[in-house]
Amino acid sequence: MTQNELDKILENHKKWLNGEDGGSRANLQDANLRGADLRDANLQSANLRGADLRDADLRDANLRSANLRGADLQAADLWGADLWGADLQAAN
Repeated sequence: MTQNELDKILENHKKWLNGEDGGSRANLQDANLRGADLRDANLQSANLRGADLRDADLRDANLRSANLRGADLQAADLWGADLWGADLQAAN
């Protein structure tokens, strides 16, 4: 997935969170996000189930109530990330 594709998904997710037209919940299930730049991203309630987030930069990301079940977070930078209520079952 390219950074431009990811940015578009994040933009639509933000609209969804704000109840705006054209918004949609981020569905990144099983996505290859290895090394992705997700600093300060708002992924609240996003579906990241089984996503490959190895080496991803998630500093200060909002992952509240996100589905990270089975996600691979090896060497991901989670400094300052908000994981309150996130589903981390079977996550690495």
